[in-house]
Amino acid sequence: MPTHQLTVNGRVHHVDADPATPLLWILRDTLGLTGTKFGCGQGVCGSCVVHLDGQAQKSCQTSLREAAGHKVVTIEGLSKAGTHPVQHSWIAEDVAQCGYCQPGMIMTAAALLQHKPHPTDRDIDDAFADHVCRCGTYSRVRKAVHRAAGGVK
Repeated sequence: MPTHQLTVNGRVHHVDADPATPLLWILRDTLGLTGTKFGCGQGVCGSCVVHLDGQAQKSCQTSLREAAGHKVVTIEGLSKAGTHPVQHSWIAEDVAQCGYCQPGMIMTAAALLQHKPHPTDRDIDDAFADHVCRCGTYSRVRKAVHRAAGGVK
């Protein structure tokens, strides 16, 4: 099996795995980074979102081959001390209920704010269109994104 160089949360890893293996399983099973969640495996729930070169990307739909040579950031790498503005806003707005989908949502929010520092409601709704939260905290998600952007609504 070929070795792939993967930079995750600022650390370089050499991974011996099938290049078609989804990044999600490399992160969870090979590297032990279990904050990224498996939800549907089909790219429709958003629980597995990570950043790939700063862009929100579904890790269940990204192969090791596609991720190799790029910078991957997981929820564990967003902020070691949980001090990212999105993490603070998630707590302040009491977004999480069961919490399962939250790592993917937080990563999506962080990527959105990186590219649109002051998103509109429509920007937020569009960014989260491919996320499924069974607890239905979507209005709190929107408020948390606005809070993280500095415009509490």
